This record gives sequence, structure tokens and C-alpha cells, in this order.
Amino acid sequence: MAQVAEAKGIYQGSHVRDDAALAEWLARRPTETALEPALPIIDPHHHFWHAQGRGEYLLPGILDDIGYGGTHGHNIVSTVFLECRAMYRKDGPRHMAALGEIEFVAGLAAMSASGGFGPCRVAEIIIGGGDLTLGAANVRELMEAEIVAAGGRLRGMRHGVATDAAPSVGGFASRKVPLHQVMDPKFREGFAQLAPLGLSFESWQYHPQLPDAIDLARSFPDTSIILNHVGGILGVGPYQNRRQEVLAGWRANISELAKCPNVTVKLGGLGMVSVGYDFHERDIPPGSADLAEAWRPYIEHCIEAFGPDRCMFESNFPPDKQSSGYTELWNAFKIVTKNASTAEKTALYSGTAARVYKMIVP
Repeated sequence: MAQVAEAKGIYQGSHVRDDAALAEWLARRPTETALEPALPIIDPHHHFWHAQGRGEYLLPGILDDIGYGGTHGHNIVSTVFLECRAMYRKDGPRHMAALGEIEFVAGLAAMSASGGFGPCRVAEIIIGGGDLTLGAANVRELMEAEIVAAGGRLRGMRHGVATDAAPSVGGFASRKVPLHQVMDPKFREGFAQLAPLGLSFESWQYHPQLPDAIDLARSFPDTSIILNHVGGILGVGPYQNRRQEVLAGWRANISELAKCPNVTVKLGGLGMVSVGYDFHERDIPPGSADLAEAWRPYIEHCIEAFGPDRCMFESNFPPDKQSSGYTELWNAFKIVTKNASTAEKTALYSGTAARVYKMIVP
């Protein structure tokens, strides 16, 4: 029987285990065999980094998680890299610092594109970062430089605004931003540069900030907005042990946001410690049945509100790795969508991502 429980501990950050401890913990559960192994999947959300406090997650890391060369893996045909403030330039103008991340990831993408590391097109698409509050001219200069540096791979940008008034939530976000930043005229001045360059926006916030995301989507109907991690469920700090109350408010906001035709949503990010489940506290990592039971209410409501053609499953690795292995994560999604039609599965696992990010169709 699937088991779902709330976390018992109090946490101040998103990395409960370092790389070595995480590998040892995940090895305690035998890897599951992939369900529906032939189903083509585009993983539209993962990161690369190598930094103190974060550890290392580079091309070998994601290929190992995908299971290339093994017998248990899912059919991951391509991936999308999401900015995570990695390898920013140390020198030069402040507004151009994020260009370093594009240069870093473009190199990894080129390695994968050589074909020498397996059939998956890792980082086929890149989502860049940068500070949208630094003025239209500076933001435009950065975006244009990132387009060039990405070598045709750049499709959008993310300026994360995930924050909360509660200090106990602060340690889970990788950057410090003021509340309601997307309502700031300077932010919107930078945001307005996206659509003219054909770029989308990745909206990363916590669930109490969803009304701001709704306002942003309504104010810029011609800009494609991709909602990250089903809207950013919080289950820590003041939100701990309030699952049903949080769920009710989140449902209402998701339904309202779905009325904006320029918004699509990523189904995932539910393995992060900030969501508040106890998976990372268990002696043995959870299996896909437990994950599916916990995540089902969020996934099913998003699909109901947005429709399969505006939803895409994501791994959000390595942050979600704190709760499970890669194969188990995708198995959990497939358990939730067991009764979906072939057309619906195509949209959820590859079609929506391919359309939104203008990718090669699997």
C-alpha cells in the first residue's frame, strides 16, 4: 500500500544530503524497471552545476540518471536546461554576468550533440537567466548576447522570484528577492523585452505568489509563460502540516491561471524538500507508488485545468533527487497517467514541450 506522510524535521535548505550521501541513500532501494519504456520523453527541466554547497551535476550525472546503456531506463530523447545561477562571470558588467552560464551549458550541449554520449540530446534547449530589473537596455543587451552564445538553443529566460515573508522559508530559494517583485515596474520593463525577441518566461515562485503570476500573465498576453513546478507548493515553515488548506487555495489559483491561454505548466518539482513530504527522511527511498500517491492531487488538477496540451512532465533534477531516483520519478508520473489516452500521453511527455520550446519532434 502506498504511504504518504508529512516531514517531521525542520529544514533550512534544499540539500538534505550531499552528493556522496545521496548516492548511498538512493542505492538502498533497487532501481525499478521503467514502465512504458518505449514512450518518448522530453525532460523539459533540469540543471547543471558544480559549486561548493551544491555539489556536482554535469553531463555524466544526468546520463547516469537517465540510465543510458542500462536496461531499466526511460526513453528520454532530449532535455531542456534551466538556469540555476551556475558559472556566472566573475568580471565584467553586472548585467552581463549571467552570460557565463550560457557559455558553460552550451559546451555541455555541444558534447551531447556530438553523439558520443548516447542518443539523448541533452540540453537541446537552454533557458537562460539574468536580472530583469536592471533596465530595458541592459536586459536587451544580455538577451541578445545569450541568444548568440547559446548557438540557436536559447528559447527563454528565468528570473526566479520564489520567496516568502516567513524567514523559515528563505533558505529554500537560491536567491533573495523582494515580495511581489513581478509587480515592480522595473521588472516589467525588462520582462517586456522577451516577446520581441521570441523568448518565453519561466515563472518560478511559491504557491502564495500565484496571484502575482496571474496578474503578470494577464498583463503580457503575447508572452509565453511556463509555470514551473506546479506553482511551487510549500509545506515547510508556516505551511507545515497544512496540506489540505494549502491544496484548496492552490487549486483555486491554478484554475484561475489556466484561464490565461499564454500559460503552460510543468508537472514536477514535487520532490523538493520545500514541498514538505517525508520521503527524504526515510531510511529507504520511496518507490514510485508512494510518489504517485502524494503527487497525484497536484498533477491531476493541473491536467484538468490546463488540459494535456498545456502540461508537460519535468524531472527537476537534481533538486528532486533528494526524494527519489530518476527512474522512480518517471514511473510515478506514468502511474498517475495510466488511464490517459495515447494522444494525451504524447502531449504530456513530449508534445507540449516540443511545441512550447520549438524542439525536434521525437
